[in-house]
Amino acid sequence: MPLMLPSALDSPRNITGVAPHLLAALRGESDELARARSVVLVVVDGLGAIPLRAHAGHARTLSSAMAKKDVGGAVFPTTTAAALTSLLTGAAPGVHGLVGYRVRHPEQDVLVNQLTDWDRIDPLTWQAAPTVFEQATAAGNAAFVIGFAGHARSGFTRATLRGGEFHPAGSPPDRIALAYELADANDGAIVYCYLPEVDKAGHKHGVDSPEWVAALEDIDAALSQRVPDGVGVLVTADHGMVDVPPHRQLVLDAAGGWHDGIRHIGGEPRMMHVYTEPDIDQGALLARWRRDLEGFADVVSRTEAIDAGLFGPLVSDAARGRIGDLMAIARSNVALYDGAAEDQRGRGMVGQHGALTPEEWRVPFIKLGAFRR
Repeated sequence: MPLMLPSALDSPRNITGVAPHLLAALRGESDELARARSVVLVVVDGLGAIPLRAHAGHARTLSSAMAKKDVGGAVFPTTTAAALTSLLTGAAPGVHGLVGYRVRHPEQDVLVNQLTDWDRIDPLTWQAAPTVFEQATAAGNAAFVIGFAGHARSGFTRATLRGGEFHPAGSPPDRIALAYELADANDGAIVYCYLPEVDKAGHKHGVDSPEWVAALEDIDAALSQRVPDGVGVLVTADHGMVDVPPHRQLVLDAAGGWHDGIRHIGGEPRMMHVYTEPDIDQGALLARWRRDLEGFADVVSRTEAIDAGLFGPLVSDAARGRIGDLMAIARSNVALYDGAAEDQRGRGMVGQHGALTPEEWRVPFIKLGAFRR
């Protein structure tokens, strides 16, 4: 069965367009967003458009503002490191280079976690695309970032949020209130507000859990605050999520021959980057993985993934070197685990993402304030 790509892959309605449209809205030059005297980008990590609509009664502010057309596509893989970086640079993963959750460092031949292992990599060179904040300040506009205090000096922040003035805040209402305050006080500013609570609840309890619904209700209540006059607010997400029950978890262990010819297994359970030994017959290995994972995952080579445009229309040499020789992209609600991995904590996650299902791929584009027509 051939790999089914989302139709949004070729659509201009994609999270890579968010940063350019926000900057254009400040100049009155966006064909997507109305002119605004300042703009706020609210990213609700993990909030897919499909789960949001399924729980519309628990998100009255968001659902009442969300028209049928207010959806778009994420990027591949549908994981935070790749997608947040695309949101905040306007570049696809093939350009900014964060092509997965855990990827191989080509020079060091080790796996690096794109959210936490920044002691091994330089944020300024590993992710070299200019951020929306750098673009804004270069044009003479103020740029602000609202998040948790513990994130202020992280490597991921320096890679994806550089150029923005960081302001810590605790609860979702406090973060939203501060974002609106900064936007109101600084004409021409772009303000970014990050809300990870829905994603955390989904990973731990699942998308249909009472905990996930409660997190959604809290976010929705925070966004019911009055938007200052002339301020445009765009609410979106980096990706959605699917629930994976225990019986849909496949463990790839040595007893099953899964590590034969394999040097590293990176990525995450719904989108594995598989790095082979240099002398292996990759064609034979690809055929075996396809056969053994038939019905559970689509297995593609690096060349096939790049040629299909999965990582965007352009792929830099740096990004190419980080992409797996093979990729196993989970179908339906399947998760694939490396049985040899030292850290098996991920097997306790209920909600997961990384693959190409509509639940993971489609995200909301909700307009509030000056953007709401």
